[in-house]
Amino acid sequence: MLARTGHLFDEATRVTAGDSRWQGQTSEDYWAFVGPFGGATAATILRALMEHPERAGTPLAMTVNYCAPIAPGDFDLDVRLVKANRSSQHWCVELTQGGGEVATLATAVFAERRPSWTHQPAPFPQGLPFEQLRPYPRIKATWANQYDFRFVEGTPDFSGTVPQTEPASAYSKLWIGDRVPRKIDMLSLMSMSDAFFGRVFHATRAMVPFGTVSLTTYFHADADDLAAEDTTRVLAVADAKIFHKSYGDQNGELWSPNGRLLATTTQIAYFKA
Repeated sequence: MLARTGHLFDEATRVTAGDSRWQGQTSEDYWAFVGPFGGATAATILRALMEHPERAGTPLAMTVNYCAPIAPGDFDLDVRLVKANRSSQHWCVELTQGGGEVATLATAVFAERRPSWTHQPAPFPQGLPFEQLRPYPRIKATWANQYDFRFVEGTPDFSGTVPQTEPASAYSKLWIGDRVPRKIDMLSLMSMSDAFFGRVFHATRAMVPFGTVSLTTYFHADADDLAAEDTTRVLAVADAKIFHKSYGDQNGELWSPNGRLLATTTQIAYFKA
């Protein structure tokens, strides 16, 4: 069983086990413009998997497909172990409401991570320390106000005062931590992998209609690694490669302050601009 801290994030991702399904509930504290924050939904699903009595190993990869809007209130999680072997488990989770159609479909891989040769070719994205940067102002979406964003590069400008002669850069580098500090664990990594502002917001300098369609996160650290890092924040970088015919990609990295790559993520998102 994962620790219950009383933190709003733990309350928002709380799950209970039923006879054949697990139950969760949306949180007003982690609400986006038209539905729950996708990162909190993903973390809730991951919590159900991590608390499942048949779970073995640590999260290695998770893909979440947001199939339909999730309404405020309760939802069910149909958790199924698809395949298991000596070193890995493959899971499928369907999120439904009111016994209706699937609103979110997730797959996850858990693995037994054993000591091995280690090499990290990716360079640490250097930047000013967290303490030397100012927090980003609060916005209307409540989920974003649960995080402390401190931009090193690529601070979004939605003021409308910058001439829009051409698209701006979609790249940003920033520190992300819970506004009420909470130690980074697998659940917060999952949620923070979706905590980047939409890259289309940066490129257009406007909060256009936007929604994640599919998100995949790869974990490069386990619980012991995160405990050793003992941090409440990550240094994150995010960018995009293309926006075309209403859809755009975005990719990101989450780093510990000590220079360890903790997770990488990629997603495809809808936009209207």
